[in-house]
Amino acid sequence: MARVARACLRSILKIVNSTLGLVGIAMILYGLWMLRVWKRDMESPSFDDFDYTALWFIYTFLSIGATLCLITCLGHISADSSNGFCLSCYMVIIFLLLLLETLVAADILLNSDWEKDLPEDPTGRLHDFREFVESNFDFFKWIAMLIILVQGFSILLAMILRALGPNNGSKHDIDEEYTSARLPLINPQFTNTPVRCW
Repeated sequence: MARVARACLRSILKIVNSTLGLVGIAMILYGLWMLRVWKRDMESPSFDDFDYTALWFIYTFLSIGATLCLITCLGHISADSSNGFCLSCYMVIIFLLLLLETLVAADILLNSDWEKDLPEDPTGRLHDFREFVESNFDFFKWIAMLIILVQGFSILLAMILRALGPNNGSKHDIDEEYTSARLPLINPQFTNTPVRCW
């Protein structure tokens, strides 16, 4: 029964974790699109001497998407192995990501001049992205709530899966017919059978 519950929890954790991966892939694709539009705009003569470090918003968007994809890979590995250490690392990383999102959201909500904290974006992508979010605010509000719920649910599933413990392997009848090739390191119990030389 525990093996079936463990398999179901693994599958559910992988499905829930895949939504984070899809968000990461969407962020990477949007970041690449912004980069392509920026390169197209760079061909105009008004951008002769442009500082490439000013692309901080595009780089940040791409790196957050790549980080979500790496967290998704770690989540799939930890769900598949049910290793306590992997699940603990996954839970800590997801918790830190959730804490960071909460701190950023609190700064935006409580600080009315939060845009002054950001460096200047000469590409204009931050302004375009902000207008896009403001025009579709209800949609983005539901996406943000879905991401936060998915992260909380994945932490809960990882805790339950960790509490169930690792899969000890299958216990078939045929396994009892063969002796183990490995002996325990501490207190091995040998049978004293006389050795006969012919």
